[in-house]
Amino acid sequence: MVGIVPRVVVVGGGWAGCAAALAARRAGAAVTLLERTDMLLGTGLVGGIMRNNGRFTAAEEMLALGGGELFRVTDAAARHRNIDFAGHRHAWLYDVTRIEPRVRRLLEEAGVEVYPLSRVTAVHLDKDRITAVQTEGGQTCAGEAFVDATGTAGPPANCRRYGNGCAMCIYRCPAFGGRVGPAALAGVQEYAALRRGGGRGALSGSCKLHKGSLAPWLVSRLEAEGVALLPLPADLPPKGDLLQRKACQQYALPEYAANIILLDTGPAKLMAPFFPLEVLRRIGGLEKARFEDPYAGGLGNSVRFLAMVPRDNTLKVEGLANLFCAGERAGPFVGHTEAIVTGTLAGHNAARLLAGIEPLVLPANLAVGDIISYTRLQVAGGDGLYQRFTFSGAGYFARMQKLGLYTTDREAIKQRAGDLAGVFSRPLPGRKK
Repeated sequence: MVGIVPRVVVVGGGWAGCAAALAARRAGAAVTLLERTDMLLGTGLVGGIMRNNGRFTAAEEMLALGGGELFRVTDAAARHRNIDFAGHRHAWLYDVTRIEPRVRRLLEEAGVEVYPLSRVTAVHLDKDRITAVQTEGGQTCAGEAFVDATGTAGPPANCRRYGNGCAMCIYRCPAFGGRVGPAALAGVQEYAALRRGGGRGALSGSCKLHKGSLAPWLVSRLEAEGVALLPLPADLPPKGDLLQRKACQQYALPEYAANIILLDTGPAKLMAPFFPLEVLRRIGGLEKARFEDPYAGGLGNSVRFLAMVPRDNTLKVEGLANLFCAGERAGPFVGHTEAIVTGTLAGHNAARLLAGIEPLVLPANLAVGDIISYTRLQVAGGDGLYQRFTFSGAGYFARMQKLGLYTTDREAIKQRAGDLAGVFSRPLPGRKK
């Protein structure tokens, strides 16, 4: 990388970073993507839920705006389409074991320079502008605009302080180093989400069970239907308090407290941030269950929302002239769809900055615009620090319904885009691919 001067440098290769890199490239900028581990997608390697509830609307809005390529990739990798489970309708479940190579291929074919094993540990500053980032290995990557998509979880000390210790999750901090973001390295003051009962952050929302450790009849049901509901034994206490600790607060429903709910995303996705293994094995079909991710899934999960940064509605980080943020860095957003939405806008606006064009603010008649501005207002007011914002449930999905933003009518959604139709798919003036 020494000597390369990319125009946009994206730090962090989760869904948000991949979306930012692709959007900046489609806008005509040269792009380098730096990822600290050996794989892209971060929690996208263990998530898998798309298009449920208001996420359908958001995905179709992004398609209308020309920023839907990653949604097409997840659609193509879907194991199940239009399934319903407690509190959720028309969900699509992509295969988490097949998705990463497809996304990497899309980025590389678009011309994005992808560098795994590139943990950024320092930035070079010229007043309020970042001029380059430096990796742990001593490589320097210069650029004119940057996107911080490094997430908000890790390092292990935070999981020990605010959770149940390092659970050996998909972040793999002990192997690849703890998360650190260029905004903080440049001196931006990060902030953390809060818990109603005290404490900071939130536990990751689910675990994976090794499908080979489940009873054959349960595997057959999962693969045929996409979802399986297993009632908890009567003598076990409901897990309501456990669900309140999740990042995904849209699952704090009675059905999840009284049952084990599994989804088929390749492995069996357990909709709880952790569950004691000895208790889990008392449930029919799970007598030999084994956690696949995190490996210590009977004890705990990673803690998120510990390192968000202040930003405006263009997703530019406050206090720095050429740094944008995406995903959880931009606020307490939950989910892959939310990461792709914010990443796309951040990468596009980074390219606009280089082209000397005013940054884009997505309008409030689009759910993808409203969630960005609304979350910022809620966080600034203080109560947003206790909330989690997602198109799929909890308070924000209720807001979508109240405002008439939620719909599954594709044609109506296309009409909303108006003059912005295709905006994320076109090279900016003066920029050629």
